[in-house]
Amino acid sequence: MKKALILFVCFTVIISCKNDSKSEQKEETKTSDDAKTAKQNDGLTLLKGEFVYYDGAAVLQTHSEIYGVLITDKLEELNNQAQQFKTEPTDMVQVEIRGKISNEKDEKILWENKVEVVEILNVKPTPKEADNVIKLGNQQE
Repeated sequence: MKKALILFVCFTVIISCKNDSKSEQKEETKTSDDAKTAKQNDGLTLLKGEFVYYDGAAVLQTHSEIYGVLITDKLEELNNQAQQFKTEPTDMVQVEIRGKISNEKDEKILWENKVEVVEILNVKPTPKEADNVIKLGNQQE
């Protein structure tokens, strides 16, 4: 009988210790989820995609959406950085930006989704294998 009692007490202690460690891990997980960086709390969205600015209109095409880009000083700065990778004025370049997305109506931008560029993270040329431009005219080979 004593052995059964000792075994029961040991079993109870082991189980209670396991529950304590699980609850501590859950608390640690909650605090790490709540601790966001300043960049995550500023209301900006990270967007990666192809960018083109031509004849007063700017468009950013991501893998899932197309955004009309609001004309600002940051857009002009982005366009200046993109110029070095373009061979034609209508060429697209790969960009990574942070911006404010809105769906408000605009008299000039008719896209449903609009973005205002706030921060430019990266600008690089579009890979050649992704260049699907069709050129018309006589080409001599």
